Amino acid sequence: MLVQIALRIRTAAWLLAIAIPLLLAGCDGDGEVVQQPSTLERVQEEGALRVVTRNSPATYFQDRNGETGFEYELVKRFAENLGVQLQIETADNLDDLFSLLNQTDGPVLAAAGLVDSEGRKSQAQFSQAYLQVTPQVIYRNGQPRPSRPQDLVGKRILVLQGSSHAEQLAQLQATLPELKYEESAAVEVVDLLRMVDEGQIDLTLVDSNELAMNQVYFPNVRVAFDLGDARNVGWAVASGTDDSLLVEVNHFLALVEENGSLQRLKQRYYGHVDVLGYVGAYTFAKHLQQRLPRYEQHFKQAAEKHKVDWRLLAAVGYQESLWQPEATSKTGVRGLMMLTQGTAQAMGVANRLDPRQSIMGGGKYLALIHSGLAADLEEPDRTWFALAAYNIGIAHLGDARKLAKAEGLNPNKWLDVQKMLPRLAQKQWYSKTRYGYARGGETVHFVRNIRRYYDILNWVTQPQLEGTQMAESSFHVPGVNKTIPPEDSTRL
Repeated sequence: MLVQIALRIRTAAWLLAIAIPLLLAGCDGDGEVVQQPSTLERVQEEGALRVVTRNSPATYFQDRNGETGFEYELVKRFAENLGVQLQIETADNLDDLFSLLNQTDGPVLAAAGLVDSEGRKSQAQFSQAYLQVTPQVIYRNGQPRPSRPQDLVGKRILVLQGSSHAEQLAQLQATLPELKYEESAAVEVVDLLRMVDEGQIDLTLVDSNELAMNQVYFPNVRVAFDLGDARNVGWAVASGTDDSLLVEVNHFLALVEENGSLQRLKQRYYGHVDVLGYVGAYTFAKHLQQRLPRYEQHFKQAAEKHKVDWRLLAAVGYQESLWQPEATSKTGVRGLMMLTQGTAQAMGVANRLDPRQSIMGGGKYLALIHSGLAADLEEPDRTWFALAAYNIGIAHLGDARKLAKAEGLNPNKWLDVQKMLPRLAQKQWYSKTRYGYARGGETVHFVRNIRRYYDILNWVTQPQLEGTQMAESSFHVPGVNKTIPPEDSTRL
């Protein structure tokens, strides 16, 4: 009897071993075995990479030039690397995102700033990390600051449904059973921060990168403490699928890490987001509503005439004078755009204290610099070089580019040249340059600040923010102006 049972088990195992590959392979009409294509092969055959993501400033959104966002730009490069078209789908919430990813005919990849947490192992397979973030407890300024997990008890806490933060709080409840929190699928990170800012909830949890992207819009939010260590962010494929696409993803992420393009993308989106600080963020938010409406039309008229982006001009004006038309520096630079006497005369500005004339002159000046830069400078770096030259002068900028080249860096990339600019204030370096000493460190801060103001102006004029507190100023969604792209942008 035992021998017969053993033989049956062995026979069943043998049949199962044969049947599984046949089931996976399938058969054609003549009974021939047909090998099913892998996920990667299917993507290549269809000529399209279907990706699911979230609609947020840190992942994917539409601006005046079309689709943008950190996740979007990175996954677009991956699609180009595969030689296929990118097809983006957005999920209403995180639960829907994983549901779409695991549908048979759904997207094959999720690129949405997803933390590779233990609780998500059953929902997806994750790639290697391309970003690290820290979960942070957020509270409202003026309220008692929590400093440890025990301080979360008794607070009104709301987090994204299906988020890694909800997973953290659930784990925390095991040791703090009196801890209460709610999850919502009807909000995004921006909504959570707004609710803390307005006092609708006491606390929330967000990742450090998303707070950095959004904090400037909500001047009352503060970091209470980090809830745990930094965690890995990766792309995800459906649970249980073959690993062909995941292998290709990891190869691509290693490639962009090695060639520096991933770092440049991080620098563009996150390298300048924290330059304002709490006070600067609050002040800028106030001036958006109180000062900019007086001069918005002047910026738009100058931008239209000189073929630049009005938001970029407005960002320059804020950095120069905080949108104050009678501003005057110790060196005699005056007006809203802080033009020197010589520059004002060259630009046809008769009265530097007249805001319309100043803005028109500043727009003409920036456009001349932008068009006069070396032909081999490409966007987005060309725009940042133009801003640098607006501040330090095109001659000193040329010196910094030469220093970069001598150091083996790329003189056409702002990420590399900005490292050299502070050296123009150090004798051991400026003594080797043609034009000598310059306050290059100030120029780096100048460009960073303008980029941040520019980012904010771009975001607050997007359709998805209309009706919110940040869109209650005189901002309107303007016509498309593609002369200077948002991601990268200079004074004679």
